[in-house]
Amino acid sequence: MKKITLSTIALCILTLAGLHNGYAQSKKKSNAEWKKILTADQYEILVNRGTEAPYHNAYWNNHEKGVYVSAATGEVLFSSDDKFDSHTGWPSFVKPVDPSKIAVIKDTSYGMDRDEVVEKSTGLHLGHVFDDGPADRGGKRYCMNSGALKFIKK
Repeated sequence: MKKITLSTIALCILTLAGLHNGYAQSKKKSNAEWKKILTADQYEILVNRGTEAPYHNAYWNNHEKGVYVSAATGEVLFSSDDKFDSHTGWPSFVKPVDPSKIAVIKDTSYGMDRDEVVEKSTGLHLGHVFDDGPADRGGKRYCMNSGALKFIKK
């Protein structure tokens, strides 16, 4: 049996802390680098974990066929096939195209207890996931910010 040392435990704690706090900052780019790449709105949402106004964003009412990619990396994250009208004013999906492209972390900001969705490769904020989606499609509602996404029409 392998012996667990104090340094191993400390490394695990630092790694776990880094996963949560590190997701606020990109693993690959500094905030200054993201500021050069992203628009002001995209930066506010993705890097500063902002939220756009409901019903006043690009994709809440988009019914075209296609895919939604990360505004930061171009990775395909969601499909129009999995989009549904949640009556919340934000684009909502029942699932990501590839669950390995996202990570879900605890978000206790603003006195709430929510599950934040981040792009796994960068740690940038995309939105939140809730358990009030269509029951017949898995029960999840991935409530995303349009500013974190770009739509590519089929």
